[in-house]
Amino acid sequence: MVRPPSARSAVPGVGRLGLLEPTAAVSLRELAWDNIDSIPVLWALSRAPDADLALLTLTRLRAALGEEWPELDSTLRVDSALRGRLFALIGSSSAFADHLVADPAAWRILLRDKLPARAELIADLLAAVRAVPVASPNPDALLYRAEISGPEAVPLLRNRYRDQLMLLAALDLAATVENEPVVPYQVVGRHLTDLADAALTAALAVAVARVCKDEPVPVRLAVVAMGKSGACELNYVSDVDVVFVAEPADATATRLAAEMMSVGSAAFFEVDAALRPEGKAGALVRTLESHVAYYKRWARTWEFQALLKGRPMTGDLALGEQYRDALMPMVWTASERPDFVADVQSMRRRVEDLVPADLRERELKLGHGSLRDVEFAVQLLQLVHGRVDETLHVQGTVEALTALAAGGYIGRDDAANLTASYEFLRLLEHRLQLQRLKRTHTLPAADDEEGMRWLARAAHIRPDGRQDAVGVLANEIRRNAVRVRRLHAKLFYRPLLESVVKLEPDALRLSPDAAIRQLAALGYIAPENALGHLKALTGGVSRKGRIQALLLPTLLEWLGDTPNPDAGLLAYRRVSEGLDDQIWFLRELRDEGAIAQRLMIVLGSSEYLPDLLINAPDTIRMYADGPGGPLLLSPQPEDVARGILTAAARYEDPNRAVAAARSLRRHELARVASADLLGMLDVPQVCRALSSVWVAVLEAALRAVIRASEAELGEPAPADFAVIGMGRLGGMELGYGSDADVLFVCDPRPGADETKAVKWAISVAEKVQRMLGAPSTDPPLQVDAGLRPEGRNGALVRTLAAYAAYYQQWAQPWEVQALLRAHQVAGDQELGVRFLHTVDKVRYPEGGVSSEAVREIRRIKARVDAERLPRGANPATHTKLGRGGLADIEWTVQLMQLRYAHDVLGLHNTSTLESLNVIEQTKLLDTQDISLLREAWLTATKARNALVLVRGKPADQLPGPGRLLSAVARVAGWPNDDGSEFLDNYMRVTRRAKAVVERVFGG
Repeated sequence: MVRPPSARSAVPGVGRLGLLEPTAAVSLRELAWDNIDSIPVLWALSRAPDADLALLTLTRLRAALGEEWPELDSTLRVDSALRGRLFALIGSSSAFADHLVADPAAWRILLRDKLPARAELIADLLAAVRAVPVASPNPDALLYRAEISGPEAVPLLRNRYRDQLMLLAALDLAATVENEPVVPYQVVGRHLTDLADAALTAALAVAVARVCKDEPVPVRLAVVAMGKSGACELNYVSDVDVVFVAEPADATATRLAAEMMSVGSAAFFEVDAALRPEGKAGALVRTLESHVAYYKRWARTWEFQALLKGRPMTGDLALGEQYRDALMPMVWTASERPDFVADVQSMRRRVEDLVPADLRERELKLGHGSLRDVEFAVQLLQLVHGRVDETLHVQGTVEALTALAAGGYIGRDDAANLTASYEFLRLLEHRLQLQRLKRTHTLPAADDEEGMRWLARAAHIRPDGRQDAVGVLANEIRRNAVRVRRLHAKLFYRPLLESVVKLEPDALRLSPDAAIRQLAALGYIAPENALGHLKALTGGVSRKGRIQALLLPTLLEWLGDTPNPDAGLLAYRRVSEGLDDQIWFLRELRDEGAIAQRLMIVLGSSEYLPDLLINAPDTIRMYADGPGGPLLLSPQPEDVARGILTAAARYEDPNRAVAAARSLRRHELARVASADLLGMLDVPQVCRALSSVWVAVLEAALRAVIRASEAELGEPAPADFAVIGMGRLGGMELGYGSDADVLFVCDPRPGADETKAVKWAISVAEKVQRMLGAPSTDPPLQVDAGLRPEGRNGALVRTLAAYAAYYQQWAQPWEVQALLRAHQVAGDQELGVRFLHTVDKVRYPEGGVSSEAVREIRRIKARVDAERLPRGANPATHTKLGRGGLADIEWTVQLMQLRYAHDVLGLHNTSTLESLNVIEQTKLLDTQDISLLREAWLTATKARNALVLVRGKPADQLPGPGRLLSAVARVAGWPNDDGSEFLDNYMRVTRRAKAVVERVFGG
């Protein structure tokens, strides 16, 4: 026989209720809730976001109420709505739990099932300090004088405000516990705003009593709400931004404003007037005329953006409306300002940079895919199109999204999705703030499972059958953040694409004028041309056009963050048209986000790379990430050099061999330049890779020419032939704009006629120079032998013996200095090494170079400083010949080598950086001096390389402040796009290095 369950077993135990505190069972007995009559109450308690906190608060409330507890207890048993409000409130907020315990009779406030209207809130807060209307210049002003204005006013106002806030929170949270109506987000935001208006009206009443005790108020004072308060979308805990307008703006008006802020900040929330003209440094109170004058002359773009949300909130509302009427026309023309785009973009970047990297994924307000992403995007579109469309003149974010969709500036689905994500993120923000009534926007850490579980329950997130509430919440947070970031791109660019290609039959279309306005606001200098590129890319009915239309919203957003989106879009069009027959191209962009983003960064930053990529398209595939990191970093210079030599060796015809070598060089240049621009390579790595590919092409060309010559002669070559690298090539420190300085040396083979051998070698050298220097779409390959004996008047090729005789008898100090960077790079290795041994006696003489030679080098250096700088060049910012530039550092190192290399074998080195290391190790110069020289060399080389990447041609002179300098700064790895900061840093580094150079050359 099965025993029927007892009546007592139907009562859920603490475990089933989710109560974890050891005292929970005792607490339930004390409340007399451990019985069958209390089952509905118990199950409601279990649904509280933190049931243990709710139970603890109830026991405290019972003790505080004493004999009045039975009234609350009996009401809870019959009133499910009250249960929902109370249990949800005290299970979500320890702050409101403490508030109720401190004033236990306040539970009766929660019996109310509707929110009070704005007028009722104002009356309630004013009643707390017994405020009455006061005479003022404008009899219709919302202006009162409090009868209670001493220190006791603040706690009275605080408690009354907290009571009203508690009612809202209880109604807002009730649906998490009982089947109560969900209060819409916009209702919550508007009610919080009404409550803030009422609070500051009461604070102003106290200020009036303190400043104008018995007499009428002699000034008109308007309090204008800004920010979230102005937009009627206030948080539970937030600063309230205000601006004051007064007539006159005298000491009385200033005292009233200051007292109101003091009372409001002490009783309610932080009252912040930092958005006023000149910020905290500016006058607290201004006249309307003064405000207008400031905005006409001095205001920056972000200040007009802030005015979008301006709204008269209390005080002289008519004066507040005059303020809005006077300033709003300026707001709607702000997008025409020349610095509008740069200001908006830099402001967004600065906001993101304020968030520590480890908090960006947890930041609801400022992180990636955050509330600020939505607000910035919406405000930018309002500023752009509001000039011609008054329906966009709204203040709230959700209202603005609705108006933008209605006007066809964004898609209706996009607006709906963005609104849903925005409201979800705001809901989480509200719940986090309610917990302790603290201002916060940060989600619990990923490993804080208890915090995430509480947040899930407070946000009414439930398990979905596959995951618990925490898992569902984590997925929703990720999904909404991703959706915000994705829609952030679509918000600007999808409507542009809809205006040139019909993606959806019922989609609204931007007018051509609206599309051009939007492109201009996104940073396009020639928006009409940009629109033409979009039409060309998406034209026709082909599948490729449709794919482009789907890709372009995201691609255009990435392009918009580059220094030159116009050039980037044109380059993307050229690359797309050049690869029209390559099926893989659009597929890779669609499927590999890293490839697409990196390609846009490259195309919007560099004029050097687009042609290379068109002619070496496989490099684009290397923009992807592999198992070991970016594929751009996979090839090693040695392997690339081997591949060039192997490819060229397949052809007997030297023209085809050189073409093969140049083709692989093109790929390698595109790879190295891409990795450099994307910040994946440092300066020495770039120089080594560029030098290595130059040497390989030179070697491949020389071998091909000699091979063809021997085939034509029908016999082996009459001489051994070597190429000696000089200058940066000898030091393996080439940049993108460097020529290859070389010496050609030959040595007749036994039995060969020397005259014929030299003549043959000259023909080989000339052919190598001609073939490598032939016009091409590639960056040029100029082989320069100008450093040979007697310069351009001397023989192009000499025998080893002729070089030895010349240097022994005729070498000038500058020629000896040039030999410091001589290194074997191509041709006969053994002959090259013999040449180096021959010149070692000249460049590293016993006892060092003579004092006369040192003086001559110093004289030549002074002459170079005075005469070699191009006319019109700025000596402070010329990367090669300017103050503390490359020439200064290299001459300094070479002077140290000439003086000390006979004793220090480590200085038998052609690399500037490696020689600096040796000088430091041997203490020939102070470590600090070496550090300054090294930093200057690296800084100047990086800047010089960036100039070539940005401009697409060799250049040594850094530009003045402007878009070009900002682009160079970004490509050179400067952390922001402030070109002036980059230039200041460059000049500071090179100026310090110049001081070291002058000390060394002085003696």
